[in-house]
Amino acid sequence: MRAQATAPPSCRDPAPPTWFDTGVSLLSPGDQPLDVTRFDVETANHLIDPHIRRTPTIDLEAGAFGVGGLLTLKLELLQHTGSFKPRGAFNRMLTADIDASGVLAASGGNFGLAVAYAAKVLGHPAEIFVPSTSPAMKIEKIRAYGATVHVIDGFYAEAYAACEERAFDTGAAFMHPYDQPAVVAGQGTLAVELSGQAPALDTVIVAVGGGGLIAGVAAWYATDTRVVGVEPQRCPTLSRALAAGEAVDVEVGGVAADALGAQRAGLIALGIAARFVPQVVLVSDDDIMRARQLLWEESRIVAEPGAAATLAALLGGAYEPRPGERIGLVLCGGNTDPSDLAESDPLSA
Repeated sequence: MRAQATAPPSCRDPAPPTWFDTGVSLLSPGDQPLDVTRFDVETANHLIDPHIRRTPTIDLEAGAFGVGGLLTLKLELLQHTGSFKPRGAFNRMLTADIDASGVLAASGGNFGLAVAYAAKVLGHPAEIFVPSTSPAMKIEKIRAYGATVHVIDGFYAEAYAACEERAFDTGAAFMHPYDQPAVVAGQGTLAVELSGQAPALDTVIVAVGGGGLIAGVAAWYATDTRVVGVEPQRCPTLSRALAAGEAVDVEVGGVAADALGAQRAGLIALGIAARFVPQVVLVSDDDIMRARQLLWEESRIVAEPGAAATLAALLGGAYEPRPGERIGLVLCGGNTDPSDLAESDPLSA
């Protein structure tokens, strides 16, 4: 049985067309169309290993950033294209049958970058549909990787609908940013690395947009290590879905909306989070920007707002660690303009 990705409600919902998941290997034994397991993640880890970077971790001193707990930072912002997204993009392409029509994706930025990069490495044509609200820097980077970029007026839902129409016309392989099993399994390979680099962690905190990363991470750790999600207050996508018991549409906005602003959680993420993510906390835009500034001032790390959300959960008290709790913070992306960081940096004078 083939998996179905989740489309925004503005898109038509016919029977799954042949392009939707043609040739996708679910990797797991048995019939699990909307689930990803540790076996899937481990298989993906071996498959994509030649194409991704093993990103480093940093163990910080007690009291770092003025918060409790013993922190380990996973610097996934040093991954190819500046975010974790190539992991899922490579796994999807390497497990799909892709012909000369290539691949298609709708993305506000980081996934589009990842698809364009992976397609270039693997020799596939790529077309990326981006909403006009996407940062210009990310759009230009996508073009620099050789992909054809279509800028669509509106938000992600509009870009998705345009991408869907193009897929029907061309038969190209569709790449969903967070709700295809191969994509989720690929994102979970970050956790494979982290569990080897920091095997004694009690808790791993992960920023959530559509849920692909936290789903992959939680699929790997299962009940062995606590996985906590963090969302901006203005992008409560997974929180609302868990409360409702189903994926629901939410209004999104704020400083991290370009990376974490999915209007609807993925079905794969919802199912995995219901089993393996005991807590999803919400953080304010002010705390996100304060965390971003602190990462720069105290560690010289340039993080995009979405990546800083994990530290924001500690700074604002949304997540309160136990004494001595060993916490892994995933810094998932660094595609941002750093010029505003230097403005308030006392060392820049």
